Amino acid sequence: MSFARDVVEAAPPDRLALVELARDGSRREWAFGEIARRSACMAAALHRHGVRPGEVVLTLVGNRPEWVVTMVACFRAGYVTLPCTEQLRAHDLRLRLDVARPAAIVCDERNRAELEAAAPTCPVVLVPDEALFAPGLEDGAPPHASAAPGDPCLITFTSGTAGEAKAVVHGHRYLDGQHLQAEHWLGAQPGDLVWCTAASGWSKSARNVFIAPWMRGAAALLHDARFDPHERLDILDREHVNVLCMAPTEYRVIAARAEPRPVASLRGLVAAGEALNPEVLRAFRETTGLWIRDGYGQTETGQTTGQPVGRDPRPGSMGPPLPGVKLWIDDGELCLDPATDPTFFLGYLGEGVRHGADGAWVVDADRRDGGAWHTGDRVTRDEDGYLHFEGRADDVIISAGYRIGPFEVESALVSHPAVAEAAAVAAPDPERGSVVRAIVVLRTGHEPSDALAAELQDHVRHETAPYKYPRIVEFAHDLPKTASGKVRRALLRDDDG
Repeated sequence: MSFARDVVEAAPPDRLALVELARDGSRREWAFGEIARRSACMAAALHRHGVRPGEVVLTLVGNRPEWVVTMVACFRAGYVTLPCTEQLRAHDLRLRLDVARPAAIVCDERNRAELEAAAPTCPVVLVPDEALFAPGLEDGAPPHASAAPGDPCLITFTSGTAGEAKAVVHGHRYLDGQHLQAEHWLGAQPGDLVWCTAASGWSKSARNVFIAPWMRGAAALLHDARFDPHERLDILDREHVNVLCMAPTEYRVIAARAEPRPVASLRGLVAAGEALNPEVLRAFRETTGLWIRDGYGQTETGQTTGQPVGRDPRPGSMGPPLPGVKLWIDDGELCLDPATDPTFFLGYLGEGVRHGADGAWVVDADRRDGGAWHTGDRVTRDEDGYLHFEGRADDVIISAGYRIGPFEVESALVSHPAVAEAAAVAAPDPERGSVVRAIVVLRTGHEPSDALAAELQDHVRHETAPYKYPRIVEFAHDLPKTASGKVRRALLRDDDG
């Protein structure tokens, strides 16, 4: 499948593709015909800068149409695209430049200074620039690439939750493979408006901002602004959004700081990235009438599980495996048969995938034939085959012989009315080996105190098994997170008080 030809250009040219809500407050609608033309213009511009099929194009653009257009241009021309989030700093960008060696960069003006601090040596295309899309320039686009499913297509970096971020290389099969989660988890329908709030540059954004919705005949909403829980609810109402895909952190903040409310147009709420707390699930169920359907995947695997469309949800579960995907549990750890996963990666750049001497890509071996993939995530499976996340294998706390998953402790803590966020990690203990240490962010109107710490300990004892309660409770203004919103528990473990 060619995404540019078979999805973008095959759509009726007047069908709605994008709704753009710009940072300056303006709104604009983009049809598929205009997206197709502009992507051809961008492919032509990159070609004029000397980019050839197989070479890397790095993007540093916010959630705006120029980012989408550049991605489609790369899919069309056979360039390997490396989308980067705006939250990266010069050091992070330098790492990506050194590892990926892009032939060109597409950057918007507000990220220009940070990029220049990283000192790129390749050509930079600055956007917005309407001169790039003047009528007739699309005629200079290179022909549609004839790419095989295993040819590199997309590079995304892991979030670095537990260490240095790695460059994950996906083949063109990754694009076609999005049909699976688009149909069985995202659940968009023709004519829908889908809003995936993930910032450009993350694995979820590469597949759910526009790729999966367009495969289902839906339009995509782009909101180029910082997260505001109240504004988000207003946009859902005003734009008549049908399917909302957000990070669990965003759902939690809305539940804690805003008032979720019914939205007549909403038909689906989905989340992925980390498990959702039962209290948050109930808050949205009670106000919107919808369960948030959780899903699970990794940068390397793409989505592999999801609460199915059209079936009774299982609150607190990340769902069963997607149809055809083989998952099992080995000593508590979730494992995957890569041969059954249509979105499994080709390898890490520099580890199994590399640039050859002539600049061509070399894939040492198809990782789908490499045996079981160990996710590093601990899960349980219920009697109906639904999977439940317990925590990263290296996040599990072993105290006096008990294995304690941090998520259950964190869920108990955030069910207390004073707690906005919480993280649970292991702290060394001379008798028990380790004990649970909780770092708590309080809601507005509550102040840290020894009395509150003791109250939270009693609360956890009541909400879950008593041995799981945090023997250490600390208060913080915020929790260290990756740019994608995941708590960096490794940093908290290293800073043990």
